This record gives sequence, structure tokens and C-alpha cells, in this order.
Amino acid sequence: MTIVGGLDVHRQQITFEYVDDDGLVHWGQIRPATRTTLRSWLGKHCPDGDAEFALEGCTGWRYVCEELTAAGVVAHLGDPAETAAARGPKKRAKTDRADARLLRTLLLEGRFPESWIPPAHVVEIRTLGRLYCALMHERRIWQQRIHAQLFHQGCPPIRALLSQAGRKTLATAELSAAGRQYVDTALRRIDELSAEIEPLRTQLVSFARRQVGCQALQRHYGVGWLCAVIIWAEIGDARRFASSDQLVRFAGLDVTVYSSDTKRSPGHLSRQGSPELRWAAFEAAKSAARRGSPDHGYYHKLAAKRDGHNGKNPTLAVERKILRRCYHSLRELGDAVLALPVAERTHTAAA
Repeated sequence: MTIVGGLDVHRQQITFEYVDDDGLVHWGQIRPATRTTLRSWLGKHCPDGDAEFALEGCTGWRYVCEELTAAGVVAHLGDPAETAAARGPKKRAKTDRADARLLRTLLLEGRFPESWIPPAHVVEIRTLGRLYCALMHERRIWQQRIHAQLFHQGCPPIRALLSQAGRKTLATAELSAAGRQYVDTALRRIDELSAEIEPLRTQLVSFARRQVGCQALQRHYGVGWLCAVIIWAEIGDARRFASSDQLVRFAGLDVTVYSSDTKRSPGHLSRQGSPELRWAAFEAAKSAARRGSPDHGYYHKLAAKRDGHNGKNPTLAVERKILRRCYHSLRELGDAVLALPVAERTHTAAA
């Protein structure tokens, strides 16, 4: 290793600071912050690829890590919150160069808070899964707007709004001219989103059916192919977690605690992890209310009211159980958990 440095990534520029094999410090900016510019810079400063660079896991980390790896440079991705905590109390003005210097210093001293860098195909599926959740969320918002407009104009609620029967009932609802235009516009937006959602769902399910890790997750009760591929993409290599409790914490399903002396504030969910992972776990956990579920008894036991108190949140408890099962299933697969789907791997070998 001849070069050790840090890269502070921003939308307009990338600020770098590194130490070469002679102990000299170099710093500057890479403008504009694009893949092509970074590739050219690496070819000039790291022609042999004998270098290590650290950067934070903020927006833009993907192309930077990909270009570093393509150039033979070792990329280190760090958690932004832990990196900021390692800075300690701020004693001087914070600049981009100071941030790059901090990353370089932490890497040299062996204190850099490493984060897992997923393979390219995992990042691709993770991006598609998040796109699916975003489209579903937007479609749900338009449905809620229709329900709000119906209530605002005194119409009875309509169940199964997007079904054929629901649309027929909606067509006969007593609405003003503006209200009818509002509802028709919302339905067109819903149809446009549905046209994007359905092929995307098919693409994700097709991937899940051919991937070993997704197949292992789908065997758990309540985890369908769609939830399996989203959980697989968001968790990635389960071996990076020391225990299943860390995975629950990663998903944002742990309860925060703040206490001082004899005072303790009520805990609440941190919700600091992946919302897509929480959504998939929630969808899988709701099936625990069915009689055929192995968690049926546990679910209703927690939901029952007793001793004058309301029952606990059974869905949340089952979510944690499902994530722990997923953790052990993925961990047992070892290196095979991140393997490419069978058809893709065969095609690649033939090529």
C-alpha cells in the first residue's frame, strides 16, 4: 500500500486528501463529481491501484466505490453517524478538507467504522425493491385522497376501491363537478402507477424464485416471494451481524431507552433502519393471525387483554421473530447466500 486517503463526496465535487509512500500529503477537489472525472483522476493518481480510500456511506457512495474497485483500489465505506461521533467535540470550523482528513486519519489509525459494501447485483435488486415500495406508497396516497374526497362530500365509504365493483360504486357516487374531476384524476394516476408496479413485481418475484437466499427465506410462514427478495436485498450478508438482535436493531425495530437516575422515559421504536425491510417484515407478520401460522397462539396471547391492561403489539413481536429466523437462515447458507440466480450464473459461464 502506497496511498492512504479519504474522499468527502458531495454533489458538486469530491474533496480528497491522501498520504503517498513518501509521507507527503496531497489534497484537492475532483470536479465535477461524476464517474468519468473520478475514473480519470484515479488513472492519474493511482495508476497501479496500490491504494486505500475511505468515504462515508452517503448519497453517491455507489459509483465512487465501483470506480475505486475497478481501478484496483481498496474502498472502505463508513457509517456517517459513527464517523461524526469519532470526530469528537468540534474545536474548529468544519470543512470538506477536514472531513477528508478525518476519514484518512481514522483509516490509518484502524478506527474507521467499516460498513458492508454489497455486490453489484444486490445493490440492483435493492434499488428495484425500494422503487417498488415507493410506487406502492404513492399509489396508496392517491387511494387515501379519494377516500378523503368521498368523506368530504358526504358519500358513504367504498371498500375495495380499486376492484371492479368498487369502481362501479365510485362512478355512481354523488360528487360535485370538481369532486368528480378530482376522483377521475386520482384514478388515472393510480392506473399509471399500477402499470409500473405489476411488471416490477414480476421482475422481483422472478429473481427471488431463482436465488438461493430468497428461496430459504420463502420457506418461512408468511414470507412470500416479494417479501423474500426485499428482505434478502436489505439484509445482504447476514454474517456481518454478530447476533439476530443486531439485525432487529438494524431494521429499526428495537425500543429506544433513555434513563437518568430513577427517571426513565417511555420507549419507542427507533425506526432508524431500512423502511423497506420493516415493511416486508410487517407484511409477513400479519399472516400470524391465521390459524395455520406457527405463531398463531403467540400472536393472540400477546393481543389478549388481561389484568385490566391492553395487550401488547403482537405484530411487532412477530416481526422481530421473523427477522431472527431470516437471520439464521441466511447465515447458515454461508457464501452461497449472495450467489447470482441460477439462470444468470449459467448464462454468464456460457458467455
